Amino acid sequence: MAKKHNNASGLVYSTDPNYRLPGDESPEEIFPEPAQQLIKVRLETKHRAGKAVTLVDNFSGSEEQKEELGKKLKAVCGTGGSVKDGEIIVQGDHRDKVLAWLHKNGYTRAKKI
Repeated sequence: MAKKHNNASGLVYSTDPNYRLPGDESPEEIFPEPAQQLIKVRLETKHRAGKAVTLVDNFSGSEEQKEELGKKLKAVCGTGGSVKDGEIIVQGDHRDKVLAWLHKNGYTRAKKI
């Protein structure tokens, strides 16, 4: 009687929660269109030595898309910043510039908090 073998190549158990067997492809994530996203733009000074930063929250997209949006927003404002913990951080109080750019580029549900 022939034994049935799967493509796990001898793998019995893995402790990695993100491990996928070869050939076990997950479907691509589908993200909402820019007009459907409710993006929040706010000013924060807490835990930043009194310096103001503009935070962009609730962006639904891949990490690459988030990095690209952060880069564009920083270029529009002419300042630095970063993308961390699911937030896009732009140094300084640039809420109006960020909001205007978002509306111009199709993020019509973006709002300032």
